[in-house]
Amino acid sequence: MDEGDRPTDTDGSAGRDERAEDQSEATSERSDDEILGGSDDELPDEPDRVASGGPGDEADTDREVDLGDEPESPGEADESAESGEFDAGSDAETTPESVGDPGFETAETTAGTTADESLIHRFRHDREGALMWIREMLASVAVVLLVGLLLFGVSGVWPPMVAVESGSMEPNMQVGDLVFVTEPGRLAPDAAENGVGVVTHEVGQEVDYRTFGSYGSVMIYTPPGRTGSPIIHRAMFHVTEGENWYDRADPEHHNAVDCGSLANCPAPHDGYITLGDNNGAYDQASGLSPPVRAEWVNGVARLRVPYLGYIRLIATGQVELNEAIAGAVGSGLPATTESGLSGVSPLDSSPPAA
Repeated sequence: MDEGDRPTDTDGSAGRDERAEDQSEATSERSDDEILGGSDDELPDEPDRVASGGPGDEADTDREVDLGDEPESPGEADESAESGEFDAGSDAETTPESVGDPGFETAETTAGTTADESLIHRFRHDREGALMWIREMLASVAVVLLVGLLLFGVSGVWPPMVAVESGSMEPNMQVGDLVFVTEPGRLAPDAAENGVGVVTHEVGQEVDYRTFGSYGSVMIYTPPGRTGSPIIHRAMFHVTEGENWYDRADPEHHNAVDCGSLANCPAPHDGYITLGDNNGAYDQASGLSPPVRAEWVNGVARLRVPYLGYIRLIATGQVELNEAIAGAVGSGLPATTESGLSGVSPLDSSPPAA
């Protein structure tokens, strides 16, 4: 061994000796502490025993708690770690869905509501396009239905309006006129002394009651066995069963020489003798109808509106469009025949007049 290495060994030995002495002193002090700690059992006061413990005691206690919390084996620690990672992953996966789903549904619902509102707004405010046409058509239909319901409420009969389809009531009623009708007995004038609300031409002359350019009421009736449209003519006078009404009849409206040569004379039953204002003969003298019973009366004409009846007549093919235009501008239309019958076309599905 070299001389140069001896001091180092000596120093090293000295250092080891010094450390050994320090450890011995520390051990001695710890033994004294343990002795003092053992003597604490004899002390009467619990606070003094607790106070005698130093920071080291608290550290030991903490260390025991920490050791108790540690897993008993590495396998359990691994399982806990894996379980913790799995739980964390589950939370990470489920939380976005639970938070995101309501937001997604809200966005979809909001988009649908906005689309509906936009469609409604366009339907109400568009000035062109399909929605505008649909809106206008629905509005027109609604107005017609509303007017029809109001008229039905006033007239009490359906349909409340009929279209004139022949010229037998000219000039007081024209082809294409739309006539407002009330049910028998409704809105009856004081001069009507019967249950159908009809004032005859004979009575109208006495009390000065006029409708549609002449005395008396214009009524719509349908005799038994008639397959065409109802007839709209003026009530001239009323007869009773078995009555010889030849003397009451105006010679201008029949060509008979006595009751025996006059059709429906004597009267087979109670009823009205009727006449078209533009016809030459009574309906009963021409054989068009027996005296009109009260139960045959469909309604009483109250008001006419020119030209609107052409809509019905054109739709059913009873009048051509060019004829309707000619009638509207005043050229006139040929009247239907059938003894000058003035037919009316109800605004429903009734068959057209002959």
